[in-house]
Amino acid sequence: MTRPQVSIAAVSYLNTIPFLYGIRHSEGLSARLLLSPPAGCAEAFERRQADIALIPVGGLASLGDSDFDIVTSWCIGADGPVRTVVLVSDSPLKKIRRVWLDGHSRTSVALARVLAARHWKITPEWLPLEEYSALDAPQEGDAFVLIGDKVFEHEGRFANTWDLSVEWGAHTGLPFVFAVWVARKSVPAETIAALEDALTVGVERVYEAILESEFADRTYAYEYLTQNIDYFFDRQKRAGLQLFWDEGLKGVLRANPG
Repeated sequence: MTRPQVSIAAVSYLNTIPFLYGIRHSEGLSARLLLSPPAGCAEAFERRQADIALIPVGGLASLGDSDFDIVTSWCIGADGPVRTVVLVSDSPLKKIRRVWLDGHSRTSVALARVLAARHWKITPEWLPLEEYSALDAPQEGDAFVLIGDKVFEHEGRFANTWDLSVEWGAHTGLPFVFAVWVARKSVPAETIAALEDALTVGVERVYEAILESEFADRTYAYEYLTQNIDYFFDRQKRAGLQLFWDEGLKGVLRANPG
């Protein structure tokens, strides 16, 4: 019997390599992968181009009353330094006047705003980062929210780096969830079970996933995926997600974290 194929939107970053490996090697899941930056996953799901998606939690706001569930025991999270979601500046925190925002992730933008208001107690001007060349000539008081693999290229270039996961933990005492798996309610239960199995295999085979990816020659890949990213969507992460919604997004997001 032929398994029905589902469309799955996922992030095209290093931190999803184990998930993609598990999906591609699954014997119980027939999937067409749609890869994009984080914001693109939410857009693909919203436009009904994907049946299942790994969506940044900030992107759930755009889904409104869509008919979906948060699924699986897995997420993209961190309990400590995440390394690839940062605020960087040559200025001290209290002297930051403008923050340029990487538009690839609504979640990181929202997190930076929450931390600025509730934790750092600063009120900078928020501006879109449209050209990454701006990083080469920052003005006094400028800061940049950077996410994803590009952060590795800029490590050590600025006098100050604030890891947003660390800052969230200092503010709340909880881990942070950057993205969760969602599926339309019409997706069969057996497909969700197959996805759960596939993701589990991927997380258990991080080394093999790296070797099969474009990151095989990156010396930092294994340490990053095993020390910085925490994939298990446990009770503490659910509590952190709920608090993030309450502090930064309450009244905008309407989906329950489960």
